[in-house]
Amino acid sequence: MQEDLKKFKYFENLDDKEIDLLASFSKKKHYKKDSIIFYEKEKPTSLLLLVEGVLKVYKTDMKNNEIVMHRFHPITLVAEMVVLEDILYPASAAFESDGVLIEIDYERFKEEFFHNPTVALAFFKSLSKKIKCLEDVIALNVVLDSTARLAKFLHDNSDILQKIKHYQLAKQLHMTPETLSRTFKKLLVLGLLQKDSTGYSIKNKDGLRVLFE
Repeated sequence: MQEDLKKFKYFENLDDKEIDLLASFSKKKHYKKDSIIFYEKEKPTSLLLLVEGVLKVYKTDMKNNEIVMHRFHPITLVAEMVVLEDILYPASAAFESDGVLIEIDYERFKEEFFHNPTVALAFFKSLSKKIKCLEDVIALNVVLDSTARLAKFLHDNSDILQKIKHYQLAKQLHMTPETLSRTFKKLLVLGLLQKDSTGYSIKNKDGLRVLFE
């Protein structure tokens, strides 16, 4: 537990005594693929620290279509704004792989660590990143056409291009797999991507930016 907590950059300046204190009111839990971590409109009780696996946060529309808001990768806090604001979860979360979470008792954490300016600043930075994620969701689902949508996703997430499956990407970008395939080929013809035995990779990142700005 202590070693996992030390890997998290928000806690990297805590000394061993503080890490031991944090671990005393934290629980490490292992989950199988497809495990539901929380449902929309549930009340949160803990800070969630993703240690292993890919966790998707999603909503379901009136037609029971799944809308992926974001995919979280280790090591990061998940939905901390909900806990801080004491509101219900606005979406659901489930693992897309086997995973590990550390659940931190929020009331104890607030009592013991919110006076620490380094920890408090780290939380503000994390919340800023979540706002950026929300802006991206709006852009990908409301503002941009399919070509610009894919270009923006690839530009902003080049590090996970080889990790995400095409059907997952199509669902996240709200395209059919056929539309996604045609759009990939379009970017390939434009010289913005290249393809090899392992799949697509980015050839011209600045060119991708031109398509969505």
